Formats: sequence, structure tokens, C-alpha cells
Amino acid sequence: MSAPLPEPRPRHRPLHWLFSLGASLVSLVLVAFLTLAGPMASAWAQSVNDLPPQAPSAHLLDRADVLSRAGSGEIEKSLEGFSAERVDARLITVNRLDYGLSLDDLANQLLERWSRPASEGASLPLLLLLIDTQTKATAVAAAPALQRQLPAELLRSTARTTMAMPLREGDRYRQAALDGLTRLEAVLQGGEDPGEPLVEQVPAVASNIPSREETASSNAFTWVIVLLVIGSVVPMVTWWVFSR
Repeated sequence: MSAPLPEPRPRHRPLHWLFSLGASLVSLVLVAFLTLAGPMASAWAQSVNDLPPQAPSAHLLDRADVLSRAGSGEIEKSLEGFSAERVDARLITVNRLDYGLSLDDLANQLLERWSRPASEGASLPLLLLLIDTQTKATAVAAAPALQRQLPAELLRSTARTTMAMPLREGDRYRQAALDGLTRLEAVLQGGEDPGEPLVEQVPAVASNIPSREETASSNAFTWVIVLLVIGSVVPMVTWWVFSR
């Protein structure tokens, strides 16, 4: 009688493929996170501390990423043109503000943050135009040295009407920026204020339906009563005459 054969020992599969798979998954997650990190960061609420500590070299800071390349170039050129009037003009777009922070507050804080102290040498006075793309709010702030040329009422009017109207008409951010800059530049050059944009009045559509006033002042109701009486009395009289 032959001895029983020993049972085969179970073969363990190598586990290195599991580690390779795990490493690949981790790599994919990291790549996806880094790819989305930029858009996610721009969607976070922003305060003055999220903006550069000093005025950047570019005059346009499109943090909301709402301007095309052509529009950005046109606005940047317009901003640079203010240097001829001895003004450092800048435009900033944001898409969300910290809770309780208004766009006017951010403009004033940024004006103070980017103004160079006198000890660091003279610099051009700042003129800041801000657009909040989430609420369609606009703000304009100017350094104290510009208050004589650009009074507070002009800055408020430029923000609330000249810049706000293109946004209300369809998110026209490029047009809002250029309209505001054009108005302020005209005043800085010594010209008259172009004023607020004209609101187009839509003409009323003519209607054949009389108004309440027209109905009240007409005699139509009286004629209706007269015709009803005649229509009722004449047939009765006619029947009475011919029935005799």
C-alpha cells in the first residue's frame, strides 16, 4: 500500500500588483486635485488679504476670469493711458466676497493696502474700479489726492450707473469697465462730465382697448341702454298693432 501523496501547498499570488494599482489611483487623484485647485481657489470667498500685498505690475486683475483675452488687452491699454493724467488706474474683478464685506469696503481697504507710504518715494495716486460678478455690484475708489478732480458723487455715479447698466443688460463686463474708464478719463482731462447713460424709454404699444378714463368719459353706455329699450319696445308695439 503506497503512502498518500502530500497535499499541494497553496500558491500565494504576489501582491506587488495591488501596490501598483494603489499607487496609480493615488496619482490620478493628485492630478485631478491639482487640476481643479485653480478654479476651486477662485470660487472661494475673497477678502483684501487674498489679493496681492502690493499693486501688481499689470493694471488689470481679473480674479473672476470673466474677460476674454481681447477684452483684457483693451482694458489694460485703457488703464495704462491714465498715466498721462498722472493717475495709477486699476481694475479688479472678484466673484465672491467674505461674509459681511461689501465691495466698497474692499475697494477702500485695497486702496489703503496698495498706496505706497511717503517714506518709500512718491507714486501716482490710485484709482480703483471693482466688479463683483456674483452680485453684479460695482465700486470706484480714488486716493485723497484725486478728490478734487474726482469727487465722491462722481465716483458713486460712475459705479452705480455707468458701470452697472451694462451688467444689468447682460453681464457685459468689458463694456462696463470701458464705459467707466471713459467717463472718468474725460473728467481728468479737464472736460465736462459726460453724465450718466441715458435709459432707453420703450414706447408704449398702441392699443384699441379704451382706458378706464376713456370709458368713463364716453356716452357708449347710454347708447347701449337706448338701443336695448328700442329693441324691446318696438317689437311689442308692432305685435300689439297687428294683433287688433
